[in-house]
Amino acid sequence: MATEVKVPTLGESVTEASIGELLKNVGDAVAVDEPIVSLETDKVAVEAPSPVAGVITEFKVAVGDTVEVGAVLAVIEEGGAPAAKGEEAGRAAEQREEGKEERAEASAPAASSDASQTLSPAVRRAVLEHGVDPSTIKGTGKDGRLTKEDVIAAAKAKKDGGTIADAVPAQAATPSAPAGERREERVKMTRMRQTIAKRLKGAQDNAALLTTFNDVDMSAVIEARTKYKDLFAKKHDIRLGFMGFFAKAACLALKDVPAVNAYIEGDEIVYHDYVDISVAVSAPNGLVVPVIRDAQDKGFARIEKDIADFGKRAKEGTLTMEDMKGGTFTISNGGVFGSLMSTPIINPPQSAVLGLHRIEDRPVVVDGEIVIRPMMYIALSYDHRLIDGREAVTALKIIKEAIEDPTRMLIDL
Repeated sequence: MATEVKVPTLGESVTEASIGELLKNVGDAVAVDEPIVSLETDKVAVEAPSPVAGVITEFKVAVGDTVEVGAVLAVIEEGGAPAAKGEEAGRAAEQREEGKEERAEASAPAASSDASQTLSPAVRRAVLEHGVDPSTIKGTGKDGRLTKEDVIAAAKAKKDGGTIADAVPAQAATPSAPAGERREERVKMTRMRQTIAKRLKGAQDNAALLTTFNDVDMSAVIEARTKYKDLFAKKHDIRLGFMGFFAKAACLALKDVPAVNAYIEGDEIVYHDYVDISVAVSAPNGLVVPVIRDAQDKGFARIEKDIADFGKRAKEGTLTMEDMKGGTFTISNGGVFGSLMSTPIINPPQSAVLGLHRIEDRPVVVDGEIVIRPMMYIALSYDHRLIDGREAVTALKIIKEAIEDPTRMLIDL
């Protein structure tokens, strides 16, 4: 019996996605719940699994197609035997080629075999898992596309002591560019990158953005981490990081200055009696902001575990729409990349974002003497339509004081 594989429900308000990669070929046998198509939505990459065990007889889509929820992706014959490789492989290639031709512009030149392509979610996960540089691997897929098998073969060659080039079939090799030749490439933006671009531009167009700065002496937090990190890790099975301190400090500030935890909707202001902190996390296909829900009620261990889990799943590409739904305030840590100072941009419809930066020893004046202290610049960008300068400065000052004297977080001061 033939069974159709359809685009699953993608999350609230998400009605369509792009085909990122066909994870199987026509004629391949698949198990129940085995992913066969990778889908890219506005926020996350998801995989469409097979509802039955059987053999793929037909793909209804090609890489790059836009599909709506409920659309048919493929047809699977339950319990069928694999079809003849030559016939079915040819049919699969023909389907993918037809899809490519339909989307090509009449004036576009034919793609060369070494054309650069955006990495699909499955390939990105393989690259992260095996620790190889995708730019050094020759793709053997359509139009030079890098496949998961290419990454695995390259990793195996590297492990066996050979070079990555050894893993590439001779026919896949392409001649090197002539010396001195200037080249350029055009790569279609992923759906997620397009959405990020629209949202950030929308924040600039719609909000009255302003940023206030302060600097923080990190001595007390560093001392606390040094003193308790081993006991903390032993008891909670998680490393004590800096983000937990800033998340709890932010909760104090947002409680005292509720406008920073609110947002504008139409001609109304929506206030929250809870703090859902969006944490900016770098993923292979862009910046994502999963949410620590009810951060005001969570302890350091639970917050650190949530953050570690988000980071791990962001790299694996397994974050869900639900993970990123909502959020009343955002914390972005550019310090992990070495940033000294920045003006972070708000995450609509939120009205404020806290930017953290790198810690560095600087001379400061304490009790009339110049001393060296580990200092960090912090920044609060906010929507001036809702948050006055006094409120923004006050909120940032509360965060600064809580970090410099962590006892305040224990006694809610």
